[in-house]
Amino acid sequence: MTTTDDLLHIATQALDDLKAQHVTVLPVSELTSIADYMVIATGTSSRHVKALAQEVEEKAKQAGFMPIGTEGEQSAEWLLVDLGDVIVHLMQASAREFYDLERLWQNPNQKPINIEK
Repeated sequence: MTTTDDLLHIATQALDDLKAQHVTVLPVSELTSIADYMVIATGTSSRHVKALAQEVEEKAKQAGFMPIGTEGEQSAEWLLVDLGDVIVHLMQASAREFYDLERLWQNPNQKPINIEK
């Protein structure tokens, strides 16, 4: 059985495999019931954002977990992959700066987790 921590690891590893930039994990379980974690990452182009989403979905499926859904595939400026307790936001730099999800979803009681090599 895939746990939330397993899903988080699968998602962040998939993003690392395809060189996502500025990967941040926000613990949000104290703020909302929709997810335990939000992962935010930047892609360098619409093609890169789409490839990141496909990699996250594929790695989740390989682990036996079917993603709930994906949104934003048309423009790929901001693509969301819903893994249930882990929601992955993949954005081009301009969209990430404009929407500033880190500010909106940051829990004052918990620090974001930056996944940088």
